[in-house]
Amino acid sequence: MEQRLFKYIWKHSKTDQIKILFLVLASMPFYFLSLDLPKSIINRAVDSQNFADINSTLSFMRFELPFGEEIFGHPIILIEGFDLTQISLLFALCFSFLCLVLVNGLFKFVINTLKGQLGERMLRRLRFELTDRILRFPVMHSRRVKQAEIATMLKDEVEPLGGFIGDAIVTPFFLGGQALTALIFIMVQNVWLGIVAMSIVLVQAFLIPKLRRRILDLGRQRQMTARALAGRVSELVEGAVEIQSHDTSNYERAEISSRLGKIFKIRYEIYQRKFFVKFLNNLLAQITPFIFYLGGGYLVITGQFEIGTLVAVLAAYKDLPPPIKDLINWDQQRNDVQIKYEQVAEQFQPNGMIDAEMQRLEEKHSPPLEGDIVVSNLGLVDENENKLLEGINFTVGVDKKIAVVGNASSGKEYLGLLLANLVKSSSGSMKIGGKPMVQLPSAITGRRISYVSSEAYLFPLSVMDNLFYGLRNWMIKDTSLLPNSEVEYQREKQEALRTGNIALNPNGEWIDFSSAGINEPAELVPRVTEILRAVDFEEDVYLFGLSGIVDCENRPDIAESILGARIALKEHLKSTGDEDLVIAFDPEKYNKNATLRENLLFGTPRKKQYAGNNLLTMPILRESVEEAGLKDSIYNMGLSIARTMVELFMGLPPSHQFFEQFSFISADDLPEFDKIVKRADKSSFSEISDSDREALMYLPFDYVEARHRLGLVTEDVEAKILKARQIFTEKLESRDPDAVEFYDPDSYNSAASIQDNILFGRLAYGRAEAGATIGRVMTELLDDLGLRSEVIEVGLEFNVGIAGNRLSSVQRQKLALARSLIKKPDLLILNEAAAVMDSQSQNKLVPSIMEAQEDRGICWTLQRASLSQHFEYVIVMQNGKVVESGSFDELNKGGKVLKSLIDDE
Repeated sequence: MEQRLFKYIWKHSKTDQIKILFLVLASMPFYFLSLDLPKSIINRAVDSQNFADINSTLSFMRFELPFGEEIFGHPIILIEGFDLTQISLLFALCFSFLCLVLVNGLFKFVINTLKGQLGERMLRRLRFELTDRILRFPVMHSRRVKQAEIATMLKDEVEPLGGFIGDAIVTPFFLGGQALTALIFIMVQNVWLGIVAMSIVLVQAFLIPKLRRRILDLGRQRQMTARALAGRVSELVEGAVEIQSHDTSNYERAEISSRLGKIFKIRYEIYQRKFFVKFLNNLLAQITPFIFYLGGGYLVITGQFEIGTLVAVLAAYKDLPPPIKDLINWDQQRNDVQIKYEQVAEQFQPNGMIDAEMQRLEEKHSPPLEGDIVVSNLGLVDENENKLLEGINFTVGVDKKIAVVGNASSGKEYLGLLLANLVKSSSGSMKIGGKPMVQLPSAITGRRISYVSSEAYLFPLSVMDNLFYGLRNWMIKDTSLLPNSEVEYQREKQEALRTGNIALNPNGEWIDFSSAGINEPAELVPRVTEILRAVDFEEDVYLFGLSGIVDCENRPDIAESILGARIALKEHLKSTGDEDLVIAFDPEKYNKNATLRENLLFGTPRKKQYAGNNLLTMPILRESVEEAGLKDSIYNMGLSIARTMVELFMGLPPSHQFFEQFSFISADDLPEFDKIVKRADKSSFSEISDSDREALMYLPFDYVEARHRLGLVTEDVEAKILKARQIFTEKLESRDPDAVEFYDPDSYNSAASIQDNILFGRLAYGRAEAGATIGRVMTELLDDLGLRSEVIEVGLEFNVGIAGNRLSSVQRQKLALARSLIKKPDLLILNEAAAVMDSQSQNKLVPSIMEAQEDRGICWTLQRASLSQHFEYVIVMQNGKVVESGSFDELNKGGKVLKSLIDDE
């Protein structure tokens, strides 16, 4: 990157800057005329001495050649103009002044708009260039930097640069031109007044920037401390578990308080100095009008100066301080953004950054990797010159199954990074098929080699998007264009190119399915299922699918099939005598295995205000309960629950299992409900306070009669609940028909999961085998009906969350392995990728992945040395060196280090 901001600006925007400068120059004559017209209005039109009588006239719009009389001996008339009376001349001059105001305003509008456009284009260019550099950071450097600090620099610290870039060259010319024009005009009217104005301006230009130097230094300190604070806050979020588990939250508060105190001191000093400079600047600006009023007034009184000239000079000076002040502010901003730019540029050009040419887009399939991996005297050192690897030598076919074993300090992790071309060696060489690894572009290494570490990262996308992420190498086809959007698309494309951005459409077809062995849509799910099965992730995705939601309007085929599975499940349970395991939803009955809330709602919410406890605050539900005469019953149920909880659980430890089963009131809230119950026993429903009544009426909505067995849902209460359900349904269909999708035995519920649609009811409480039996039967039915692939397809839409946090660590690793396998890489590098799994899972996973890779190569740095028996070639490392290599049988018999590692497991 350019080290100086102005060089960067001029390099990428000189054409636009020159265009705007021409507009600035063109605006100056109009600005000068706007300063001169007030004098003409007063001295020519307002001063009645120029008119002998009412019919007298003066010329208007008469233009003579400047200095024509001195050169030619007589005036040279360029435009004759025309004569006007005093009133007409006044109107003509005033409207001319108004026109000049509009013209000058239009110039400012156009110039400022073009400056803003230029600044935003350059900001877009800069941010793209910085992002491009992030994508080219060396892996070892990426591990050291704090993501929050980099994000802060990219988002916030370069933001002021966008506002300044448009002003960088144009503003000093524009403001300087205005100030110089005003000074020249004052000087023309009176030399001494002009000298006074110029002297004050020079004092301001010299003194104010000098006083602001300390403010700039403080601004640099503020920026660095604020950036460090952002990184520290990021550490608090990432280390939340450690902070809470070690009770260090108060230390962290103290540390953050100290940082905030430092920032406060810096900012307070900035405010003090900034407002002192502002005070001094305003004082100097007001001294000149004082001198003008005093000296100019004296000259007018003594007849040495015309009143119109004094007014014009005062008007001209009125326009002089703002551009001078803005110029001083521009100079401060220039220094400030230069500091910001230098700091950003320094952070975004680390040593060993990947050359841009290595990541050049290749819109074709790269050739396969063939031949041998030849490693000769390979070495790697870190930034402190510590040797991580030293003298690594081996030769093995790229299609072989290679195991790398060693203890935690053996350096095997770094060998995996080198083989994946993610880290550049410090010495020696590594070749694949006779080609140096360092010369292979990303189009080859990124497509023909797959890499999975022990902590793979997942993007906050669906399982499907993460699975195929490794195939987004180039845009196969632009599928986003509509006939009426082509012009707009071309305009956006040209704008992207103009700002140095890449002109590719992210909404196009980027996934190269053919590389995954998928040549038509019908092959997608079977191929994906095959890969998921290889990494033992199929069942997880299947369960995601069961919990997934399918919109029957978009997928009527799946909805119809699920309805068939619902009928088949019911018939199967009936044939086996297990129909009592599921209590189906019935519009005419109360389901005692469901909560009171579920029985009242009798459907699946589509809007969040009808979900969970939010439902209880909805006026439409309260109206329905009131009309059905259910309000007193709910209150009495709540009072009974509270009384029972207080009587039975008061004094029990919070960890007691009863609190899990009867989770109406927490142990901490029991004392408060004890008081509420005592007050309620002394009062009637109408006399109790609103807060106590609300607290008690909330309790029964999670009550399940079959589970809690308190006998609160009597026949009378059931009848009222069913009546309230009917009223609620009718009200909702008329007022908010899209809020809830109600249960219907003959219809698919698009707001409910696949599992809930098949089950269409609740499992019977008290039957220990109910869950396992229904799960097994449901799976068998879906397999028999050929719906397993459809359920998996729905499961692939499951969003994994930020960094995959909705998955377990084992699930994340399995998905990362599947992501690498589906590319069908020539060489699969797994860097302790199964370390988070138990030994049984590892024993199952290794042969499965070996089979999935078939005749393609694998290099696996193993956590357990005994697993190397599955591989053709074993490399044993110790202290950054290869101490043994060969087949497992050879090393197991004659090698000492491998046997030692196996014995230590």
